[in-house]
Amino acid sequence: MSTQDAQSWNTQEVADKYWNFCKEGNYKDAYQLFDQNAQSWEPEGAQGPQKTEGLDNLKAKYDQWQGMVKEIHSSEVSQPIVAGNHFTLSMKNDISFQNGARVPMEEVCVFEVQNGKIVKEQFFYDVPPSAE
Repeated sequence: MSTQDAQSWNTQEVADKYWNFCKEGNYKDAYQLFDQNAQSWEPEGAQGPQKTEGLDNLKAKYDQWQGMVKEIHSSEVSQPIVAGNHFTLSMKNDISFQNGARVPMEEVCVFEVQNGKIVKEQFFYDVPPSAE
């Protein structure tokens, strides 16, 4: 995808592209929709840093999370809801971690879009004590 193409995308188009990656299980491919200086925010008490900055660091954070996962038993993602430069969707996952814990997770994901790219993602969920 070219930078010029991405800059012409509106928030709905970015949201739809993100949703398509997620429903196909291509979460890492979704990073092509992110700005180089994007930020990611996790709830207080979550595994890892609360704030991550920069696309390379976001990808590394995802790889670290993937390394903790043994199996994803099921995964659902809602269609996005768009408001201005933001979109949100919910995700439900049933995950077994490498430490043997099986954890159902539900989260609300909020994204900010500027110039056709995601510049911020923020996740809201109850932090499971057994995910560490």
